[in-house]
Amino acid sequence: MSIWNVSEWFSIFVSMALKSTVVLGAAWLAAWALRGRSAALRHLVWTAAAAAVLALPFLSASLPALRVPASGALLPFDPAVVFRVASSAAVEPPSLPSATARRAIHAPRYHDWRIWLMLLWAGGAAAAFARMLAAFIAMGRIQRTARPFPGDGLARALAESLGIRHPVRVLESRPGSMPMTCGLLRPAVFMPPEAAAWSEERRRVVLLHELAHVRRGDTATHLLARTALSLNWWNPLAWSAWREFLKERERATDDLVLNAGARASEYAGHLLEVARTLQSAPATAWAAVAMARRSQLEGRLLAILDSGIKRHVPGRMAALAATLLAVAAVAPFAAMRAQTPAQQTAAPAVGDRPETAAALLHLGTAIYGKDPAQALDYFERALNVAPSGPLAGPAMTWQAMVRQHREGEAPAAESLYRAALAIEETNSPDAALTMEFLAHFLREQGRVSEAEALESSASEIRKAHVAQLSPKRQATAQASKIGNGIAAPMLLHKIEPSYSPEARVAKAQGTVVLFVVIGTDGTASDVQLRKGVGYGLDEQALKAITQWTFKPGMRDGMAVPVQASIEVNFRLL
Repeated sequence: MSIWNVSEWFSIFVSMALKSTVVLGAAWLAAWALRGRSAALRHLVWTAAAAAVLALPFLSASLPALRVPASGALLPFDPAVVFRVASSAAVEPPSLPSATARRAIHAPRYHDWRIWLMLLWAGGAAAAFARMLAAFIAMGRIQRTARPFPGDGLARALAESLGIRHPVRVLESRPGSMPMTCGLLRPAVFMPPEAAAWSEERRRVVLLHELAHVRRGDTATHLLARTALSLNWWNPLAWSAWREFLKERERATDDLVLNAGARASEYAGHLLEVARTLQSAPATAWAAVAMARRSQLEGRLLAILDSGIKRHVPGRMAALAATLLAVAAVAPFAAMRAQTPAQQTAAPAVGDRPETAAALLHLGTAIYGKDPAQALDYFERALNVAPSGPLAGPAMTWQAMVRQHREGEAPAAESLYRAALAIEETNSPDAALTMEFLAHFLREQGRVSEAEALESSASEIRKAHVAQLSPKRQATAQASKIGNGIAAPMLLHKIEPSYSPEARVAKAQGTVVLFVVIGTDGTASDVQLRKGVGYGLDEQALKAITQWTFKPGMRDGMAVPVQASIEVNFRLL
């Protein structure tokens, strides 16, 4: 995929945005459901959500696609007795673009709002990561120059009581700074110089709190959640999740301190005094876990003093287990891809086997206007892998389309058209399409009478096919005409018809006229094709109008089925 394929990149961006929002919304529901449980359990939920959000892009890129249908949007439309709608499409060039055109195709479209939106997202994420990197550099500098905090024997004893087996350094930070913990592989606790003058009990509970962060692995989960927030900085739900993550982390740490034997009233007093007299450093907040935030202090104090709160602390591997479980649970969701109706019948190209013929045809038609030579290769491969299947005829037809525009290959093109008609099912849409392309070719050769005969046959096939595809709900004879006390139906919602790839290639345009019955349920049925264009446009018009919604015709306040005409204008830009 080209780096400047804006649609594909934007689709990925939107997909990740929507999926991450759904994951965060699910985390909110889970946290709400666990509101009566311990803070440590709710913190596990937010940690797992952050891990799942970060895993989404990697899982989406590595897992096989799980296709789900995507429906079109309904748009308002003005009512009328004869309903009209227009569809337009750009004409694709029938030959290879020039060198200048090829450069234009691959050149960045800086005026595209999607590019600016993605650049805005990337710029915000880069700024967040730069700030995080600056915080880690600042903490590294502080750690290199910090002196050991005097009397670290108390810290070693507390670490052993919490079950911390690896050594934890206790360092002296800058004056007036909040106690904090930092470091992934070699965690360290930072105490302000003023702590030397504290009472032994205050030093004990403060050290116990910071060591509880080490015991819980909060420095690692802090980095995990910060990274998820940096990638989703634009999402208000991500910022709300970040605040809940911090709140539940500190309350879970408080619970661990209380479970270690600290008295709630004394611990609350020491926490209040530390928050009042010391300040967190904004430059290091992105890399370190500070003891207290004034914005969360009131809620923490109330939770500490509430004897009815559950303070269960999960095991040491709970965070890792919850993270792996969340990633595994989100994997099927990450693999989902939006699927357009055209993609619902296409198979992925996994090699030249019979089942890949449809995918090869799809690839060929997609690049026909830009690279006919490559398109011809796809059509030939499709015929080679399925020489006798239902796609053999269409493969020959498309080969003929390429060859008829090449000098000296008109006879070969006509032979391919005739061969396709010979193997295609009589009165099938594929046969009608081949007739239409062949008729167009014959007109270019001046063989008008032959072309008219083929066009007439193709038109009859299209009419029968439209009637076959049309929903059958109300016989036309039982439907009333507008007038004589019967109010006309009103069009409430519509779906724009799409231009078929075949019509775009053939540069076909015109008006499709359909006669329909609008039933009492407000939908069109029993459709008859009165005037067609061919090349798949008649079917596209039918597909669109059968999804329209009407206010039904009325007689004496009662809904009645009525007859109506619908005109669909297809125009090339």
